Amino acid sequence: MSMASIASSSTTTLISSSRVLLPSKSSLLSPAVSFPLTLPSSSASSSSGFSRLVSLSSRLSASRRSFAVKAQADDLPLVGNKAPDFEAEAVFDQEFIKVKLSEYIGKKYVILFFYPLDFTFVCPTEITAFSDRYEEFEKLNTEVLGVSVDSVFSHLAWVQTDRKSGGLGDLNYPLVSDITKSISKSFGVLIPDQGIALRGLFIIDKEGVIQHSTINNLGIGRSVDETMRTLQALQYVQENPDEVCPAGWKPGEKSMKPDPKLSKEYFSAI
Repeated sequence: MSMASIASSSTTTLISSSRVLLPSKSSLLSPAVSFPLTLPSSSASSSSGFSRLVSLSSRLSASRRSFAVKAQADDLPLVGNKAPDFEAEAVFDQEFIKVKLSEYIGKKYVILFFYPLDFTFVCPTEITAFSDRYEEFEKLNTEVLGVSVDSVFSHLAWVQTDRKSGGLGDLNYPLVSDITKSISKSFGVLIPDQGIALRGLFIIDKEGVIQHSTINNLGIGRSVDETMRTLQALQYVQENPDEVCPAGWKPGEKSMKPDPKLSKEYFSAI
C-alpha cells in the first residue's frame, strides 16, 4: 500500500503512505498529525475537494523528483546541508600541512571521520583500514580525512610508530588536528565533558553537501566496506537522479524507481 507524507515547504516531500500529512498552524512547533484523506459528499464540495487533491498530487509529483533535504534552520540535521567549513593543521607524509575543507568543493567527494584520541585501541584499526583501502576511494574521486582533538605533534609521533607497536605507520591521507575542538563541535560529535569526539563519519559530495552520516559510541569501530558501499550508492543516485538504491544495494545490482507504479518492476523481481 502506498504511503504519503508532506514535510514543510523548506524540506523535501517523500511518498511513503496512503495517509496524507497536512501542515497545521503549529507545524513548526509540533509533529505533523496524519489523518485519512476524504472528499465531501456534496457535489460542490466534492469539486472543490477534487481540485485540492489534484493540486496536492501535482506538488507531490514535483517534490519527489528530488531527494535532497532543503533545510534552512541551524538546528536541522547536517545531512542535506553544506558541511561546516574549516581550516586546520594536519599531518601527511610525515609533514605538517594545511587542510581546508571547502577547497574540495567542485573537485572531490570527501570521507570525513572523527576518532577520539591518538595512541588508543580501536582508533588505529579504523585509521589503518581506511589507509589500506585508499586507492579504492581514490578511484571514486574521493579524499579521506581523519580528525581528532590531538595536536599535529601527537599525530606525527603516532604515524612514526610502527603498526605492530600500536602505531599507524605511513598513511595515505591526512590526519587533521582539531586541538581547539571547534571542528568536532560544528559537526555535532564532541563530548563536552570529556573533550573528545565520538566516532562520527560524514560523506560529503562535490558540492560540499553532507549526504550521509553515522555516529558510533567510543567502543564501536566502523566498517570501511559499508562506507564504500554507501559512497557508491550516493554517486549512483546522483548520476541517475530518477532512481534510488534499495537496502544493501551494490554496484551492478538492480536499483528502483521512486514511483508507486514503476517501483513494482523492482519488487516483482525479488
